[in-house]
Amino acid sequence: MGKTLRLILGDQLNQQHSWFGKKEGSVVYLMMEIRQETDYVQHHIQKVLAFFQSMRMFAQWLEKEGHQVIYLSIDHKENRQELGENIRFLIKKYNFKHFNYILPDEYRLDTQLRNICKQLEIETKNYDAEHFLSDRLAVKSFFSGKKTFLMESFYRSMREKYNILMDGKRPAEGKWNFDHENRNKFREETKIPPPPVFNRDIGPLLETIKKAGIKTIGEVDPKNFQWPCSREEALELLAHFCDKVLPHFGRYQDAMHSQHPFLFHSRLSFALNSKMLHPLEVIQNAAACQKQAPGKYGIAQVEGFIRQILGWREFMRGIYWAKMPDYALTNFFGHKRALPAFFWDGNTKMNCLHHAIKQSLDHAYAHHIQRLMVTGNFALLAGVDPDEVDQWYLGIYIDAIEWVEITNTRGMSQFADGGIVGTKPYVSSANYIDKMSDYCGSCHYSKTKKTGDKACPFNSLYWAFYERNREKLQNNPRIGFVYNTLSKMKQKDEILEQAERYLEKLDEL
Repeated sequence: MGKTLRLILGDQLNQQHSWFGKKEGSVVYLMMEIRQETDYVQHHIQKVLAFFQSMRMFAQWLEKEGHQVIYLSIDHKENRQELGENIRFLIKKYNFKHFNYILPDEYRLDTQLRNICKQLEIETKNYDAEHFLSDRLAVKSFFSGKKTFLMESFYRSMREKYNILMDGKRPAEGKWNFDHENRNKFREETKIPPPPVFNRDIGPLLETIKKAGIKTIGEVDPKNFQWPCSREEALELLAHFCDKVLPHFGRYQDAMHSQHPFLFHSRLSFALNSKMLHPLEVIQNAAACQKQAPGKYGIAQVEGFIRQILGWREFMRGIYWAKMPDYALTNFFGHKRALPAFFWDGNTKMNCLHHAIKQSLDHAYAHHIQRLMVTGNFALLAGVDPDEVDQWYLGIYIDAIEWVEITNTRGMSQFADGGIVGTKPYVSSANYIDKMSDYCGSCHYSKTKKTGDKACPFNSLYWAFYERNREKLQNNPRIGFVYNTLSKMKQKDEILEQAERYLEKLDEL
């Protein structure tokens, strides 16, 4: 029958996959750290460290379970640094007769592996990832024949399918969505429990990455690496979240605070996206908390969390596979402006952007409102090329893999898809940012001023965005009020002039 080489990618660290239930002497598992994957965008150093450390710990687990493993570290002398070259080299060297792989989640890698298999002269086969709760084309089928894809209806169907927060055929407590209860500004008297600490010194791996010449962004404390890098650590973080953090999640899920980068967010996205955790076990743990202790876990807290995974996460993956590869080229507004330099260092007088970017550089993390309504909001108002926005988001965040990043960035955040994901652009003036954060109070700019010295850039850029895109947006029923206000605005010319001055010197803001 001959030996089989099975490839495991860096985001396929699923101990529960059926591959690993049976030990076979003729099967060898291949894992590799390669420049192809570290260099296609400039990644955050914590992202590279987290993937490499998690991969290494997964390989150790495989060997402990009795499986054979070939592991090509970034500095391995036989590492060709490219997926196809390594596969072909190892097949020839060890005379493998079969090649297997798990279907990748990125269109780029899916295409590459299909092409590699066409060139191989041995039998090849692919397998399902056994991770997601809907198949690749579920969203496409669900919305067949429709122009826009509404997440809420897909989410409800998933709730019914998996019987999550349901009372028979009705949603628990009579409502599908408690979003209106989940928009509170953070109150200081609510204590934020410290997350578990995983004791490890990642310094030697950091030195290996530096020695290899991999260019990265961001900061890291190698003696206090805060991300789970094994299933055991991910389960520990999940237990901590459910016990200590989930009771306050929904209420403050949209809040932002200069002193608290994580607030009540789970920090499970890396563990989920690398498949150390299965989404259903996370969802069922959260739902069980609410069922067992409804006094401690209000349904608004739990439903808001479950919606992010069972709703958005599955929905965004479905959009990705329904619309790629054309989706990556969408640019509805024709934006071409370069990403401001302060996105790479956080050096801006705009306090909200300073904190959201600095936090991202320090922790490789920002939660969904910081990404959507601060950095994404500014990029859209400023007319930044969505290609540049994509590259930044894909590189800086530890949980950013293209299938989930590009739909959130190009769709939800930048409206570059023209309304496939969102029904309107998600933009705001300073008012929303002030409502949801403590950023504006100590800012160089005045949150109330639209024009003049120290007027908040968000205020004039907001109105200028709608004015220059009037032809594309004025018939959108969700934003008709904006154009009614614009038509009555006495300061309109001054505001547009102020915006133009800011656009001419974005790097200086």
